[in-house]
Formats: sequence, C-alpha cells, structure tokens
Amino acid sequence: MAKEAKLSRFDSQHEDEEVLMLFRRHPVVMRKGLLAILAMLLVGMIPVSIWPTNLKLLWLIPASLVLGSVVMFYYWIGWYFSVFIVTDQRLVQISQKGLFDRSFVDVGLSKIQNINYQVSGIQETILGFGTILVQTFVGDLVIDRIHRPQEIQEKILKIIKDLGVDTSIESQLDDSVEMTKKAD
Repeated sequence: MAKEAKLSRFDSQHEDEEVLMLFRRHPVVMRKGLLAILAMLLVGMIPVSIWPTNLKLLWLIPASLVLGSVVMFYYWIGWYFSVFIVTDQRLVQISQKGLFDRSFVDVGLSKIQNINYQVSGIQETILGFGTILVQTFVGDLVIDRIHRPQEIQEKILKIIKDLGVDTSIESQLDDSVEMTKKAD
C-alpha cells in the first residue's frame, strides 16, 4: 500500500471540507538533483586526482558537494511541496517548482467523469510509478510520475463511491443549466 502523508489543513481549504487523502509524485522526480550532486562531486575530484600532492585543491570536494546539494534542494522543494489532496468535495493539485513558483488546480468530485492510470515503459514498471488521467466534463487533469498509480486510482474511486457523488454527465449538464439560469 502507498504510504499516505497526513494533512489536516491546507491553503484555500473550505471550512466544511475534510481532507481524506494526500499523495505525492514518485521520488524519481528528484533524479536530476541526484545527478547534479554526482556530477559536481566528480568535477571536484578531477583536479585532486590529477594533482594528488597539491593539498590546496582538497577544498574542491566539499565545495562541489555543497553546490550539488543546493541543486538537489531545489528539486527536493519541488517534490515535497507538490501534493495532491482528495477532500470530501474536490481533488486539489498543488504544484511547486523551486522556491517562488506555485500553481493550484482543483476539480470538484462531482465534475469527475472517469479516472484512468497508465504505466508505460520499463523504468515506470520497475520503479512503480505512472500517470493518472482524471477526465472531467471540461477537460483532462494529467497527474504524472505518481507512485503506485493503480492504488491511488482505486482509492480515489472508492472515496467518490463512498461519498455517493454523482459523476454522470446528466448531473453535470443539470448543474451547468442551473448556473446559467442563475446568471440570467
């Protein structure tokens, strides 16, 4: 089973809204940061291995490790603060990129028509991640690089079913007709 993080409140949460599930992308999204640490460490070790008697060059190893860690921290921030939240009213996607770039998308549970998942390729199969496609009346919400997408998809569908949310096209058309009447 996927390990779920605990969250009781989040920004823009409605007062009568309860968080039922929280999940994140697979840690594989941080692979560029890990490669940056390894590359920086390698670059720092090249002068030391060329001139092993020059002890003044030893500072390059910890300096390259620190620089690589700063790059890794950038990717870790993006992974840790990008979350997907399922409440009793909606599905919320909060995406963080770096320190100052955050986006927020929410879809009402009643607007969801279908939820599918896809695991394609050897890397996704071996590491256990894939893509979840949430289809709505308006468009699709693609959630990529999710750890154990089949389990997440089944849990979201179970939440929708347990809440008794009507996701049929007819109910969504009725909702849009009501909103149009109210606007007139």
